[in-house]
Amino acid sequence: MATVTNTRQVPAFTAAEFAPKAADYCVCVFVINENGKLQKQLAAMREHCAGVVDVVVADGGSTDGGTDPDTLRALGVNTLLTKTGPGKLGAQMRMAFAWALDRGYKGVVSMDGNGKDGPGAIPEFLAALEDGFDHVQGSRFVRGGVSENLPLSRWVGVKFVHAPLVSLASRFRYTDTTNGFRGYSRRFLADPRVAAFRDVFPGYELHYYLAIRAARLGFRVKEIPVARRYPRHGPTPTKISPIRGNLRVLRCLFAACLGRYNP
Repeated sequence: MATVTNTRQVPAFTAAEFAPKAADYCVCVFVINENGKLQKQLAAMREHCAGVVDVVVADGGSTDGGTDPDTLRALGVNTLLTKTGPGKLGAQMRMAFAWALDRGYKGVVSMDGNGKDGPGAIPEFLAALEDGFDHVQGSRFVRGGVSENLPLSRWVGVKFVHAPLVSLASRFRYTDTTNGFRGYSRRFLADPRVAAFRDVFPGYELHYYLAIRAARLGFRVKEIPVARRYPRHGPTPTKISPIRGNLRVLRCLFAACLGRYNP
């Protein structure tokens, strides 16, 4: 059952703060049972984050031991948030963003914890937020971006379905709308016209809604180049099942584009 704080609907969660707030921005890494990939990613992030941004792990309830507090602390993680209430990615995002606002951060960078995202782009996200941008979308398809081993079906879905529909609904030309490597300003997340903290966002809905809402409300939006690398061999690292998961994604996408999540 969600808890409501200042009209915000946020799932129940625990917060293990290993260190005090030390930066104006935080990077929230969203994970659930990443099978060792999280630790490798956190190690790669250290040179881009140490002394610059607080690293926060937002766990959806992992059971693989990958979010062991001692291990995370040794890898430079500032705080571990663990969702104990219902919901999936959208609930994790609401948990992390609400906590970040309450802790006083000026903005949040979000990224997956499965090792696909190149952490070298983190300073660019921070620079864009500091320059006054409110929604910063990472894209592997703009000049300077890198896409490796992206399955053909996903490339077709992004290029010819997802990105065009979100661009049409938002009136801003996006190129990589399924990419969760993003930056959000405090003023955007806290704006009551956005109303991001609602239980209508349990899953992927919030990703799509925020991209559309930011541009439609006149917030400053931009894309920056990022690297996203899928493994050359083995299964695609994703939590989206081939049939039911993709159908759910499409339902969320159409609902967001039609404005059904608008407050």
